[in-house]
Amino acid sequence: MEIQDLMSDIRKNALQRMDKKLPVELSASWSSEDLLYSGKGNAIFIILPTPGCVHALSESGGCTMCSYIADSPLETVTSDELVDIFKNLMSRHEIKPKTALKIFVSGSFLNEDELPKKARDEILKTLNNEENIEEVVVESRPEFVSEEVLQECCNLLHDKIFEVSIGLESSSDYIKKYKINKGFLNEDFERAINTIKSLKSDYKITSKAYLFVKPILTSEKEAIEDAVASARYAEKAGVDRISFCPATIHKGTLMELLWRRGSYKPPWIWSILEIIKRVRNEVKIPVIMDTSGFGTRRGPFNCKKCNKKFKNLIIDSNLSQTIPEEFKCECKRNWIGDVEFSEITRSTTNLIR
Repeated sequence: MEIQDLMSDIRKNALQRMDKKLPVELSASWSSEDLLYSGKGNAIFIILPTPGCVHALSESGGCTMCSYIADSPLETVTSDELVDIFKNLMSRHEIKPKTALKIFVSGSFLNEDELPKKARDEILKTLNNEENIEEVVVESRPEFVSEEVLQECCNLLHDKIFEVSIGLESSSDYIKKYKINKGFLNEDFERAINTIKSLKSDYKITSKAYLFVKPILTSEKEAIEDAVASARYAEKAGVDRISFCPATIHKGTLMELLWRRGSYKPPWIWSILEIIKRVRNEVKIPVIMDTSGFGTRRGPFNCKKCNKKFKNLIIDSNLSQTIPEEFKCECKRNWIGDVEFSEITRSTTNLIR
């Protein structure tokens, strides 16, 4: 079975099981310490309830590991309602000096079918009036990155940094196509990055690549090598920052299906440490490692003795851009064996054939 057909069936089943919620119930916000281009600062994260990622809603079924569509109302939300939700979420946070505002829409911020231009413009105008906000960070698939749209956004933000984050996931087109079902190739990513770079002389615009650690049908060793190779590629392509996203098991995904059948497990935290060590020695741009789900049943895991310690070390290393200092734990021997000897089983591979 082609992966697109399998993903389409899984997505349709997941959407049918979704509980209907009002847009305001799907919105969320939080804040935390973060690394800005100017150094350590604060970040406010805003999730807006837009209709949902067009890739996930397409016949392809979207990406094999992503269930963010579950945070969408799956219907049109008016511009006025989106702006009201945004302003309400913003009002809950103290905007300290050196703040980055990160907006997530479970899809593409630059796609006007997901986030209407009227709402987008009003949100950016609001942010422009907040003097303590230094950076505005959004996400988009590459097909929605155009010179015209980027100029419109930057003109509304004036002297603030506008960062466009793209989920490259892997530098391997094979992995993107057959293991992630990403729906675009390196040439599409490079076109978007080149469009952003072409505007740097006139605007404070930057780019970030999201890289995924350990897609389905990938051994522990392959996951490490792909992550390092993808970081090298992203820097060479011209991105300004890299953010790694180690796998966590989302409900209603092909990844969850394989995990439940014992044919997939998230990466070891030891693998995450190895990636950080190698990438920070080779890549000169800022590199962030997300720690969501660390130490949980559905996320990256070592053992109960060291999960939390390593998670905290990685969080600290994100802010300092240093390599976390390792300490001894007996579980490392199991990780070494997994890296050296683990293979994807034949039965797992057959699931998507």
